[in-house]
Amino acid sequence: MKVETIVAPGNLSDVPRAARQAEELGYDGVVTVETGHDPFLPLALAAEHTERVTLGTAVAIAFPRSPMAVAQMAWDLQAVSKGRLLLGLGTQVKGHIERRYSTTWTAPGPRLREYILCLRAIWDCWQNGTTPSFQGEHYTFTLMTPYFNPGPIEHPHVPIYISAVNAYNCRLAGELCDGIRMHAFNTPKYLREVIVPNLEKGARKAGRSLKDLDISGGAFIVTGANDEEIEQARRFTKQQISFYGSTRTYKPVMDVHGWGDTCLKLNALSLQGRWQEMTDEISDEMLEQFAVVGTYDQIAQRIKERLGGIVTTIGFAMPLRSQADREKLRAILQTLRE
Repeated sequence: MKVETIVAPGNLSDVPRAARQAEELGYDGVVTVETGHDPFLPLALAAEHTERVTLGTAVAIAFPRSPMAVAQMAWDLQAVSKGRLLLGLGTQVKGHIERRYSTTWTAPGPRLREYILCLRAIWDCWQNGTTPSFQGEHYTFTLMTPYFNPGPIEHPHVPIYISAVNAYNCRLAGELCDGIRMHAFNTPKYLREVIVPNLEKGARKAGRSLKDLDISGGAFIVTGANDEEIEQARRFTKQQISFYGSTRTYKPVMDVHGWGDTCLKLNALSLQGRWQEMTDEISDEMLEQFAVVGTYDQIAQRIKERLGGIVTTIGFAMPLRSQADREKLRAILQTLRE
């Protein structure tokens, strides 16, 4: 199991130090998220100041960016990092695509399939000189003049990961992608009954198996040095679960446990801005399904018990307040890898 950590881009000037520290601590990769900041800019800095760790977007929202724009950014990052980029893409939900990104919404699964194929066609043109001839319902790539062609690079295969919750995108990840970045809004039951079977279906369609995929993520992590810190983390994680659980797109995850009505109630509360009441709707039973819980001494083994044998990459972080914390983190990373 490989282990990644988020390089938070609150201030770009902090990224070099954070990326170097992650590499020194023994992480396998660093990732960025697209929340309040662009996910690509920090990776350019991280690439310059590290030598070993992979560099991933987890995830960049695809549809507001054209395939050509993403292809260019990924190609340059892949070149400067000497082949360490893991391009993670996501679809987001309709409300955010239309009302936050000012982008037209269409059926996300088929559109994402075209997006991936178009990216690969662009890179093939740049690397191998193939004629641009991709034409789909949503995206077209039929023009590339020498002036706009960046040319070949040393590591031309850019691994593509997609975030996937529902069945179609899980099959798409299995068929076309190098990996899947599973949402933390996930449970062991949903993983076994929905995600893995659909990954396998997609992989079989392409003549592959699960062994050909990097399966990343899959749970919230609730940990701390003592019971007081764990209780604080439990409360915060319940808030996160209630936030994601209010999105009707994620209702299938709740449905497998018979909690679909809770999703609808959370959605109604969110529309009224009743955030505190949303957190109160998340029971301890729900938390135990969505999260791996344990102290720093327990958490690595509990992650392995929960996700080992399926998940090949996990995200993990803890505050580093002393040298003892650093040594504890190194031990956790080592245990997760074994």
